[in-house]
Amino acid sequence: MTQPIHINEHKFLTMLEGWKDGLINFGIRVLLAIVFFFIARWVINAIIRVLKGIMDRRNLTGVAVSLINSIVIALLYIAVGIAVISILGVKSVSLAAVLASMGLAVGMALSGQLQNLAGGVIIVVTKPFAIGDFIQAQNVEGTVKSVSLFHTVITTIENKVIFIPNGALSSGVIINPTAQDTRRLQWTFGIDYDSDVDKALVILRELLEADERVLKENELYIGVSALNASSVDILVRAWVNVSDVLAVTHGFNLTVFHAFNEAGISFPFPQITVSHRKE
Repeated sequence: MTQPIHINEHKFLTMLEGWKDGLINFGIRVLLAIVFFFIARWVINAIIRVLKGIMDRRNLTGVAVSLINSIVIALLYIAVGIAVISILGVKSVSLAAVLASMGLAVGMALSGQLQNLAGGVIIVVTKPFAIGDFIQAQNVEGTVKSVSLFHTVITTIENKVIFIPNGALSSGVIINPTAQDTRRLQWTFGIDYDSDVDKALVILRELLEADERVLKENELYIGVSALNASSVDILVRAWVNVSDVLAVTHGFNLTVFHAFNEAGISFPFPQITVSHRKE
């Protein structure tokens, strides 16, 4: 029922010798692939520096530089990956078939990301904002930090980092308050009906003319905008530099509060007048 096992020592040694040669050959290929990768990475960094210098000389905006860098880096690393696979001994025909099948699968899985990629190109072409601009879009607002292949990165006032898909950003409404050098600010001050409206108008004009941050070459507007149930509303409009928007907006509110109190001009509270008729 049992037979002795005969081992062909020559055949076994030949097989081990083949394995050893194969492992040595594969190890050499792995070593070459590692060396090639590090050299290629150094070359990619050099190419990116040269590309950045070319774009700087052509005065390209920060958004274009950010997106082009992302695309070039991605393409170069894909080429390096293909070269590394070839060094490891994968045949070109097999590699092409694998890449084709992977490309189809990845394309189907990342159909939404292709829309984001196209959105990034649209952002670069239309230039709705630049790196460093403060924008409002997709129900968030913040300062633009970078534009990558698929997302635009902004930092909020609270120092939160938000990634907005380029597809949604390019097809939605974008408000860029920092696109112009100047902004027109608007305030509405309500005063009591018993207060002197003319005096309030004079005080508001004097305060604006005394503020060095308010641009005097642009027209100031001060006028009664509405007669509400319990207040006379005064509309004020003035032009300032973009860098002074917050300081002037908040500072003028405080200045008007103190000036009106000193002048005896009252701010109204909601009131209801009740008439009682005696039968």
